Amino acid sequence: MTEAHTPESFLPLKPNWFHVLLSLADEEQHGYGIMQEVLDRTGGKLRLWPATLYGTIKRLMEEDLLEESDERPSAELDDARRRYYRLTPLGRSVLKAESERLEDLVRVIRGKRGLTKSEAES
Repeated sequence: MTEAHTPESFLPLKPNWFHVLLSLADEEQHGYGIMQEVLDRTGGKLRLWPATLYGTIKRLMEEDLLEESDERPSAELDDARRRYYRLTPLGRSVLKAESERLEDLVRVIRGKRGLTKSEAES
């Protein structure tokens, strides 16, 4: 990272960035785990292919939003080739700021005249 950034300076997040950060909100994961979580969470609508995923991870690490974890599961549950990732404090702040931005946007959409709640959700 070349200069200090505020969480808001990253907004709006690129969709791939948002989904990777969201996948790491609860726990550290390896790349394949991130890919599977995004695929499951989006009902198959978003697939992060390996080149896209690892390019995204590289950029997120360069921006100090992710870091590689030194912690590993027990050897019988792990593959030594896997790298595990976690959010940095800045990454967690950016994810929180983007989540709040999206919640505000949904409130605006729901408040627009002519859109009922069910229409806004579909």
